[in-house]
Amino acid sequence: MLRYRADLRTLCFVAIYFALVAVQWVYAPSALWLAIPLLAVTCVFSFLGAVATHNTVHSPVFKKRWVNRIFQVVLTLTYGHPVSAFVPGHNLSHHKHTQTRRDVMRTTKVRYRWNLLNGLLFMPTVGRDVFIADMRYFKAMYRQNPPWFRQMILEATVFLGTMGVLLALDWKKFLIYVIIPHQYAAWGIISMNYLQHDGCDQESEYNHSRNFLGKFVNFMAYNNGYHTIHHMEPGLHWSLLPAEHAKRVAPFIHPELDQPSMLGYLFRTFGWPAKRRMYDGRPVEIPAEGPDEEWIPPPREVRHDLGAIAM
Repeated sequence: MLRYRADLRTLCFVAIYFALVAVQWVYAPSALWLAIPLLAVTCVFSFLGAVATHNTVHSPVFKKRWVNRIFQVVLTLTYGHPVSAFVPGHNLSHHKHTQTRRDVMRTTKVRYRWNLLNGLLFMPTVGRDVFIADMRYFKAMYRQNPPWFRQMILEATVFLGTMGVLLALDWKKFLIYVIIPHQYAAWGIISMNYLQHDGCDQESEYNHSRNFLGKFVNFMAYNNGYHTIHHMEPGLHWSLLPAEHAKRVAPFIHPELDQPSMLGYLFRTFGWPAKRRMYDGRPVEIPAEGPDEEWIPPPREVRHDLGAIAM
């Protein structure tokens, strides 16, 4: 029933997340040498659930639509947010209007002198705007696209119901084993936007996104390090990204936008020298900030924009 065999990895990673939560919930390890690493790994796999959500809203995992609907409910529980709600801010705002004032997640919204603060506080800075935009979109879709709205309500209802049960069973375990990983996942998936786009040229055909080519990172994160080709063809399945990057991006992109090591980039960007630069070494020029511009598509375009998404 899978569209691509590579998504066995997706299913495996999702299962690992639920297994980690279950083991900690049942045994509640108290020894810090075990409890802290287990919680850290759970945070990572919750984040990978968010990455799988990103992949799913671009390229559904299963051939059958009803199975995709169920899987979206399952993914909702891995990172703490309805999968369908990922669509507005990411697919319809960020992808279609990258780094412009129609992009609610543009990196120019953070402008601290210490670049580490830009990276750490990017998510809480854009989070409010994303939430407001999502609420407006939900209201519009109530009439314009009832099937999508019903799926989003299903995901939200199952999620809130499950969270309510876990909270009632043991609020301490709920906060530690569920809420902390979910918060990390939400922070991580939005913060990736800063790493992949800050200091890039949204007007360029190839230099609009930063790529991370490390094999381990891309194995764990479903090849999402290959971000340029993803923006060029968002519906391309993640398993095809490396080959298409090599063919269609690597010969043309500025070499500084193909980073061989994410850890190395993080150290240089936020540790030392920690300067906010364009991909070619020039200081980042941040335009005057203003309010977000309208990005919600008119009714006639809504179904076309959501056509590739499992509803």
